[in-house]
Amino acid sequence: MPDLLLELFSEEIPARMQAKAADDLRRMVTDKLVAEGLVYEGAKAFATPRRLALTVHGIPARQPDLKTERRGPKVGAPDAAVQGFLKATGLKSLDEAKIQRDPKGDFYIGLIEKPGRDAIDVLAEILPVIIRTFPWPKSMRWGARSGKPGSLNWVRPLHAITATFGPETEEPDVVKFEVDGIESGQTTYGHRFLAPAPISVRRFEDYEAKLLAAKVVLDAERRKDAILTDAKQLAFAQGFELVEDQNLLDEVAGLVEWPVVLMGSFEPEFLKTPDEVIRATIRNNQKCFVVRDPKTGKLASKFILVANIEATDGGKTIIAGNERVIRARLSDAKFFYETDLKTKLEDRLPKFEQIVFHEKLGTQAERIKRIERLAAEIAPLVGADVAKATRAAHLAKADLLTEVVGEFPEVQGLMGKYYALAQGEDASVAAACEEHYKPQGPADRVPTDPVSVVVALADKIDTLVGFWAIDEKPTGSKDPYALRRAALGVIRLIAENALRLSLIKVAGSALAGLSVKPADASKLPSDLLAFFADRLKVQLREQGARHDLVDAVFALGGQDDLLMIVRRVEALGKFLDTDDGKNLLAGTKRASNILSIEEKKDRRSFDGAPDAALYSLAEEKALAKAIGEVKAEAGAAVAREDFAAAMSAMAKLRPPVDAFFDKVRVNDDDAKVRENRLKLLNEIRSATRAVADFSKIQD
Repeated sequence: MPDLLLELFSEEIPARMQAKAADDLRRMVTDKLVAEGLVYEGAKAFATPRRLALTVHGIPARQPDLKTERRGPKVGAPDAAVQGFLKATGLKSLDEAKIQRDPKGDFYIGLIEKPGRDAIDVLAEILPVIIRTFPWPKSMRWGARSGKPGSLNWVRPLHAITATFGPETEEPDVVKFEVDGIESGQTTYGHRFLAPAPISVRRFEDYEAKLLAAKVVLDAERRKDAILTDAKQLAFAQGFELVEDQNLLDEVAGLVEWPVVLMGSFEPEFLKTPDEVIRATIRNNQKCFVVRDPKTGKLASKFILVANIEATDGGKTIIAGNERVIRARLSDAKFFYETDLKTKLEDRLPKFEQIVFHEKLGTQAERIKRIERLAAEIAPLVGADVAKATRAAHLAKADLLTEVVGEFPEVQGLMGKYYALAQGEDASVAAACEEHYKPQGPADRVPTDPVSVVVALADKIDTLVGFWAIDEKPTGSKDPYALRRAALGVIRLIAENALRLSLIKVAGSALAGLSVKPADASKLPSDLLAFFADRLKVQLREQGARHDLVDAVFALGGQDDLLMIVRRVEALGKFLDTDDGKNLLAGTKRASNILSIEEKKDRRSFDGAPDAALYSLAEEKALAKAIGEVKAEAGAAVAREDFAAAMSAMAKLRPPVDAFFDKVRVNDDDAKVRENRLKLLNEIRSATRAVADFSKIQD
């Protein structure tokens, strides 16, 4: 079957847009093909700085013929209705229609046949529409046509369109169309400098091979592999090792079509600046990689750049130009760092009194005081030194006002650690200056130093409580203050450090420190706890746990110790994986369902202890006895936080529950016996609530 080759050749596409653009092109073309009845075998899209390309193989040469039936008016209907039906179906007379019998009468049925079109004609129709409606984040118009209505918008000036279609065994045809004066053809261009001449291409294999010969590596993954391999080898040859950076690699691969890896150097005196500042300077300003000395683990005074040209001088001029810029930028960074060291962190804090954190939550200075106060309250609960925790909370935000962080925001916190160590602060205090922002995502490292944990918790909980108090909660996909991330950070800090905290009490303490109070302050901690429950579901689901088990545990009420909730959910999950657990769940749900029906019918609940004197069957007595024993045993196990033992106790209910439903008729003719048995069912529900609300668990 025929294949499609499509290339959109333009000026340089921003690297950050290329991957999504390639995916959008593939999706838009293939979706249209399928909608037109042209089901393809496979598709792959590519992007370089100057082109988007797509190959779709296994496209049928022609659309299938379509046959559809259209129901018309009743036999004997008015002539106007009949003529409308004939016109809509394309029939010449009613003799060409069928008659279909129906309980409501006999109806005319028209068979509409729509012959399929050649796929190349369909492509010529859909491709211009896709090009004109392409979803670039930013686009532009250019040239003489730009002032005309309906002129093409593209990310950068579009110069050529290659579009060919045909089977492998034949010469492909050009898919002929025009967009804003640009006619499709089979001509593309190679590297801007190394092979700028036009290239005639036929199909994808021919296209890819000719581009490679013209110094263009079409596949971004292949460019990345070449850059990474060459960079590692070049560093190794000089006795160094490459500091890998996936994001930078992705960006650089989008800046070049023919990657050439070179090494430059800078003066060793710049190495007195922290490694992270050097790396940020070189990365942000010149998109270059840094290397380290494997013997010391410290950065070396070398960097690796990726050029887009094979220079006649071996790259000497390119290296010299990058060295000149990097030298100037490192000089600035060194100056910023040395200037910052002249001012102590605490001496910067008064400036925070003029910086508003949020108009309803006060200044940064007020927020720092709240974090200090909360850290002092949390510290004993975590086993951290109160004085160190308070000191760390006092200094943690100060580096936001330094020159280096102003230039490179990504090193905030880290520079706070360096400056704290430089002024002689305790190591734990310095570490907390860096680590109190962590974890910033599901893959980020969780602090373990008690002081860092305290300040991280205080910072995040103050943020959450503050925005809850002013009713700035996340809605839908909107979360401008990253409150979901903050809540997940709190969960991970507590769970991975095995901390015992009452979230409601800590949230209440944070609320007490706010100058603004919500309309109903008493509801805030419980509302926030529900938000934590939702975040915990996400976290546990990613770890393979069931979200309904979290609901079952939270439904018990008063559950604000996240560590115990996690452990209880884990034990409950293991229990429900057993036959005893599955059967007990089924029995409990059966009891709950019966109770719900009867309570609704009688408009009352069946609370209270059953009357043992009304037990007439052995199964009733056995169940009542088992419930009493299990309640005591499971309750004691939960009290000592041995949830596995509590689940084992629950398992003992399975046989008597099974026997009860097998032998006992709950809705007995005797009203007193019926009520007593319903109370016994309620006892089953009550007993299982020692570990979870089984009604919240999905079958």
